[in-house]
Amino acid sequence: MDVIIVDDEPAARRAVRECCEREADLTVIGEYGDARAALEAIRTRPPQLLFLDIQMDSMTGMELARGLDPGTLPLIVFVTAYDHYALEAFEVSAVDYLLKPFDDARFRATVERVRRRHASAPGFDRQGALKVLLEELESRAQLRSQSQPRVLAESGSRMHMLDVSQVEVIEADRNYVRLVIGRESFHARSTLAQAEKSFQQQPMLRISRSCLVNMRHVREVSRTPRGDFILVVAGGTTVTSSEGYREPVRQYIERLKLAQA
Repeated sequence: MDVIIVDDEPAARRAVRECCEREADLTVIGEYGDARAALEAIRTRPPQLLFLDIQMDSMTGMELARGLDPGTLPLIVFVTAYDHYALEAFEVSAVDYLLKPFDDARFRATVERVRRRHASAPGFDRQGALKVLLEELESRAQLRSQSQPRVLAESGSRMHMLDVSQVEVIEADRNYVRLVIGRESFHARSTLAQAEKSFQQQPMLRISRSCLVNMRHVREVSRTPRGDFILVVAGGTTVTSSEGYREPVRQYIERLKLAQA
């Protein structure tokens, strides 16, 4: 199958390309960081398979997909990072996705599904599946923008409305959780499990029984002599993984390294 890769992050394009190169039946005929240039190339020489990033500056992946010729519509694998609202839509769709950062096993599983659909192309309604997915994605995106998730927490004698995307670390503190934003900390009456659910749209990684870290804000990662991970977030707060969570943290870091290799 001829493949085109569209992603405005060079490291992400490289990760997909290198995975494709390990598959004998995939041939990358183009990769683009600019969505508009990619759309023109796809119209000129349509591939059988398109890896398409959802979030790009010049044009979103959804907008690009809507501009494709229905008569030469390729099989599409959308590539996304941490968009939980989007993942829910993909789970009920016939169009596949890759969650950044992905590993070889996840890539191969995705490609295997693509191969099956390619083999049964006459019976697979690509246009219909894409139409349903795009409508669902846009609906969920609109709901998310309208909801503007925020949490109420206190600092001293004052209550504050916090944007969940700004919270860097959440730590359990008896009947409360402590929310860290930069050099400030706030308290909210909640369990860590409840907080994890409230922050499900963020890339929260549990590094111990009592600590969640928003991986968007991690700036440094190192290890202790015994192998635990030390994470430093943007505001300067330092947290350390526990032995019981060492392996999940290691796997997460390895996936990040793969995507950036």
